[in-house]
Amino acid sequence: MDSRLTFHYDRIGDILYINKCDPYLGQESEMLEDEIVVRLNPTTNAVENLEILFFSKRMEQTSDWSIPVFADLRLAA
Repeated sequence: MDSRLTFHYDRIGDILYINKCDPYLGQESEMLEDEIVVRLNPTTNAVENLEILFFSKRMEQTSDWSIPVFADLRLAA
């Protein structure tokens, strides 16, 4: 599976989507703190997608905010 991140902003819903793969039927969803939805692989429990709700409002309030997940970032080959 390609592990590159894609970002999509939905202006109407004011949601920032961060995806390692396209969302699919069967993914587990969980609401994290601060209105962030995480979508998990049902077999491995790995994070595959994040939905950051009210994204523009967060950016208006402050430019410093965090996502409550750990990331292992590397250059794509």
